[in-house]
Amino acid sequence: MATKVLTAALPEELADKVDDLAVKLNRPKESIVSEALSTWMELEEQRHRLILEGLADVDAGRLVDHEAIPAWAESLGTAHPLPLPQPKE
Repeated sequence: MATKVLTAALPEELADKVDDLAVKLNRPKESIVSEALSTWMELEEQRHRLILEGLADVDAGRLVDHEAIPAWAESLGTAHPLPLPQPKE
């Protein structure tokens, strides 16, 4: 796999944590930073995709009545919990 060197200034405390983890895991700092960044990128891509899906639901009118949510939440843990509110289509 081709690589590219990136330089980033990190807060000293975070850099120290990376150093410590590299020692504990007996791994190069570069692999720890690469794995952390890859994981973060995946999460951000997923967050972006979910936001776009949510906006598409709003545009399509697939919404749950606001009043249904607190009533549902308050019913949780009771003898008769309400079913999860469903979007109106």
